[in-house]
Amino acid sequence: MDNLSPSERSERMSRVRSAHTKPEILVRKLIFGMGYRYRLHRKDLPGKPDIVFPSRKKVIFVHGCFWHQHQDPTCRLSRTPKTKQDFWAPKFIANQERDRIALSELERLSWQVLIIWECQLKNVDSLQAKISEFLCD
Repeated sequence: MDNLSPSERSERMSRVRSAHTKPEILVRKLIFGMGYRYRLHRKDLPGKPDIVFPSRKKVIFVHGCFWHQHQDPTCRLSRTPKTKQDFWAPKFIANQERDRIALSELERLSWQVLIIWECQLKNVDSLQAKISEFLCD
């Protein structure tokens, strides 16, 4: 059972952002500190990628483990709510399908894609190596 009233839940959910999230800002600061420059949320690209490197034709998505349902079994952030399954299940399926379509469309347009999961932000050294390898490729 939800411990918040419907109006409290609605108010809390309205504060969830789709852009400029804390994980996204952390990744942007890391990339900027590495000396790379980028563009944000290009609306002309499928899925409106979080971070875009136009000259390299590379994009980075920073996915929240909960909203995009990270499939890594060790991820503790990718939980499914126990209440309102009839609401959450289709929502997560639609999010994953939207992500899959954006990824395949970007690849069709010859863009390379890196997905960074929220839970990967804990290990900054590993994340920095992953980003560096992706951008230098």
